[in-house]
Amino acid sequence: MGKVQITDTILRDAHQSLLATRMRTKDMLPIAEKLDRIGYWSLEVWGGATFDTCLRFLKEDPWERLRTLRKAIPNTRLQMLLRGQNILGYRHYADDVLETFVERAASNGMDVFRIFDALNDPRNMRTSIDAVKKAGKIAEVAVSYTISPVHDNEYFVNMAKEVAGMGADTICIKDMAGLLAPYDAYDLVKAIKSKVDIPIHLHCHCTSGMAPMTYLKAIEAGVDIVDCAISALASGTSQPPTESLVASLKGTEYDTGLDIEAMAEIAAYIKEVRKKYSAYESGFTGVDTNVLIYQVPGGMMSNLESQLRDQGAIDKLKDVLEEIPRVRKDFGYPPLVTPSSQIVGTQATLNVITGKRYMMIPKESKNVLKGMYGRSVAPFNPEVQKKALKNEEPVTCRPADLLPPEMEKLTAELGDKAKSVEDVLSYALFPDVALQFFAEREAGEFKPEDKLPKD
Repeated sequence: MGKVQITDTILRDAHQSLLATRMRTKDMLPIAEKLDRIGYWSLEVWGGATFDTCLRFLKEDPWERLRTLRKAIPNTRLQMLLRGQNILGYRHYADDVLETFVERAASNGMDVFRIFDALNDPRNMRTSIDAVKKAGKIAEVAVSYTISPVHDNEYFVNMAKEVAGMGADTICIKDMAGLLAPYDAYDLVKAIKSKVDIPIHLHCHCTSGMAPMTYLKAIEAGVDIVDCAISALASGTSQPPTESLVASLKGTEYDTGLDIEAMAEIAAYIKEVRKKYSAYESGFTGVDTNVLIYQVPGGMMSNLESQLRDQGAIDKLKDVLEEIPRVRKDFGYPPLVTPSSQIVGTQATLNVITGKRYMMIPKESKNVLKGMYGRSVAPFNPEVQKKALKNEEPVTCRPADLLPPEMEKLTAELGDKAKSVEDVLSYALFPDVALQFFAEREAGEFKPEDKLPKD
């Protein structure tokens, strides 16, 4: 046992969860030095939706953000969220794109790569782990926590053992929907600790209201690091407040040794910054225990609501929420995390709106049922799979084994529009958005999203 360490998510997941990922780099920089002095295990600053949002809405180069933050935060590990073979996009990319991405991210200042896969398929994480190790950085492999008839502690412990054997430096229990209950967390951490001899990192969201209690029980079970967010952007669908946890552990054997007064200055600054982004505040406040029934993470809930509003069918929300667990069962019980959450949510919406289940099957749903996203824990519903695939054969190998190298082709396609390898990677992940960004950069005239605060 001993001192618990903290990763603060204030510069990534906290504003992704509460402010639609819209916080700009220039609003991070004034507080960077104070964050650097706290003594965190790491600061999560990149990955997830930040890359897409930078290019698409903020008109910032995400690579420039990373370099700028590295310069402003020289003493604390910087951490990112990497979707394994999906990198930061919504499909699988060839190994050469992934390897180049990791090498460039490491060279630009990234220290910790939290790697996860939407289906918890370790085959989709191996290339990422190898690339991070080759770059001499920390490979933190996430086990995406979910509840279903086929997921139990034994399943998660076996997965933890498997990824530890693949070279993981730390293991993250990633509870993206706030489903992990306190005593379950205690048992799970104890079980993983008994089989795996590397640090365990716990990541929860406060959506269901259980996360602060879950953290305390996990700490009693020996968890090494927890994700928190400075109070001005904590709770709701974000992480538990950093200051509250630091105060709770003060004077105990788990004392973090961090200074709450120094955090108060950061919180006061972030509180003011948050006001500037009020147009992006999620309608979600407080606690939503429905997540325990439907397992819909906060970001997915807001997506669903806007999809249904656009269709003039917001009155069907309850029907869609009830359909989601049924679709999830048909799809082999994937954890609801990007991109599987969006795919399951869209399919459930179509099933309800058309009035006939699987009358419409989008390409992404078909690809899940074909095995293009990897191996599911439970078998797919054979009738639904047959309807989606017709006469096509399912894929049983690691999906990326079917992808030829892409970097050379992408570099040639971009030609002189690319000023760097980083530009080619941005284009690989978000082709149309990156081209628009490069054109505006060339013209010296960016057009950021209208609702962004005017300073």
